[in-house]
Parts: sequence; C-alpha cells; structure tokens
Amino acid sequence: MTDRIAFTLNGKPVAPRADPTAPLLDVLRNTLGQTGARYGCGAELCGACMVLVDDVPAYACSREVGTVAGRVVTTVEGLAGHALIRAFLDEQAGQCGYCLSGIIVSAAALLAANPSPTRAEIAAALEPHLCRCGAHPRILRAVAKAAQMLREGAAA
Repeated sequence: MTDRIAFTLNGKPVAPRADPTAPLLDVLRNTLGQTGARYGCGAELCGACMVLVDDVPAYACSREVGTVAGRVVTTVEGLAGHALIRAFLDEQAGQCGYCLSGIIVSAAALLAANPSPTRAEIAAALEPHLCRCGAHPRILRAVAKAAQMLREGAAA
C-alpha cells in the first residue's frame, strides 16, 4: 500500500508516494534523490544515515517514512553553505567521507542548541557516529572551528 506522505525536506514541501512503513532512508535516497544520508549498518549503530527531524538527529535507516508526515526533515544536502561544510574542508576532517554526512547533521543540531560547545560536549554529541578511518581528532577540530565561525557571523 502506498500513500502520499507530505513533509518538508530541506526547506521545500514534498509528498512522495511510499509505503508508510518503508524506511525513511530508502525514500530519501531512492524516491527523492537525496543521497547524502547513507546506509551503513541498518541497526542504529553507525550514524551514517542520520538526518534531522524537526531539528533533532534521527536515524533514517530504522525510522518509518510515515512518522515524518507533517514534519521537517533536513539532510546534509540541506546544510549546503553551513559553516560546518567549510570547517570540515579546512580541517580535512574526513578521509573516506562515508560517515561525514551523518556527523555533520548531528553537529549542526549541536551548534544550533549550543553555539559554544566544549570539546567534551562535541564528543558526546558525536558519540553515536562510527568513523572507521580514525579521523576523530580532525572532526572534533572542525566542529569547534565551525562553532567559532558561526559566533563570528559565518553562514549557518
């Protein structure tokens, strides 16, 4: 059974036809063309699929698309121009990059709630994310740099 499921995606209204029990990740990638969120483990253990639902990080691999009806979903594509993107590039915070979309999404939620996080607060916010390349020190530096950029007036 498919329904039209209306929600806001990256600032624009969408209403894809989908089975309401289908994983949000599948609809984002295969129906709506938003391929930034990635399938990693399918068990909420790696964070590669993380998106924001009403500005709160959520696993798109296990969340049913029907649960986002009427809500606001933001993927990494919706964060184009955010200071995090510039900071991650400046700090060369990724190696393979597979995990970065989820990490950037979670970092954006952190910075929206806390514009001056400590290193420990950044690490805690990113704890659900697995980076197999070991780029954690650069990732932490990039988030701290983005926070500073935002405080100094860079794009959000």
